[in-house]
Amino acid sequence: MTEIDVAALAAWTGRSMEAEDVVTPRLVEEFRATFEDRLAPVPDGAAPLALHWCLAPDAPKLSRIGPDGHAAKGEFLPPVPLPRRMWAGGEVEFIDHLRVGDRISRRSTVGDVGFKQGRTGPLCFVAVHHEVSGPRGVAIRERHDMVYREAGTSAAEPPPGPPMAGDLDWTVEGSPVLLFRYSAMTFNGHRIHYDLPYVTEVEGYAGLIVHGPVQATLLMQMSAVLGGAPPRRFRYRAVSPLIAGRSFRVRGRRTEAGVLCRVENADGIVTMEAEASR
Repeated sequence: MTEIDVAALAAWTGRSMEAEDVVTPRLVEEFRATFEDRLAPVPDGAAPLALHWCLAPDAPKLSRIGPDGHAAKGEFLPPVPLPRRMWAGGEVEFIDHLRVGDRISRRSTVGDVGFKQGRTGPLCFVAVHHEVSGPRGVAIRERHDMVYREAGTSAAEPPPGPPMAGDLDWTVEGSPVLLFRYSAMTFNGHRIHYDLPYVTEVEGYAGLIVHGPVQATLLMQMSAVLGGAPPRRFRYRAVSPLIAGRSFRVRGRRTEAGVLCRVENADGIVTMEAEASR
């Protein structure tokens, strides 16, 4: 059992860093080419929704990365002594559109650090708060939740849920090329998205993992299509890993409060769910 000093990890709370980038035409073109006809309309000159997850990526030197391909822990993020790191969910507040050509800055701050004992071992949760600003002021506020766990341990896969009576249904090919393109746009070196021997033999998954933000991007696009406009708030939660190599479905339906949507794998198991409101 891994020993976790929660008090020591909590000392990282409040640690901040800043990064800058430019919303370039090239990045927008690559993003549109990757997500194709599943992008919600935006005003002329505005960047597609969820492009902010591709901006100002962390770019550690090769000598400063961990065995999983991420930046070594213990600098900005706390040194959690658990090797598996995954997107757990989060909440995004949209205040203004990012526009092509904008120079943006992102301030990131470590928030809550929590721990619980799960069925498969210890789990550590870290929340990071982001504020993305452009020439017109703050455009996006976000809370991003990450979860760390032991290697080679997986929670039991949930059974398929009841079918969603939806207003929109997309089928997406979860191909290695999709994973490669997104990793390239985000400078994401996490080996679970491209290194099959590593992800199966070291981390214990059944195959390459579709990025959490790829799924969240598709859910965000669907919520904007169904809602008739970009959401004001978008909450999402990862439920189960989405294994690449097979097609998956994105489903959504309108509600009185906004839009509910989810991603399902080829067996009908929900891997991510989201709620959007205006």
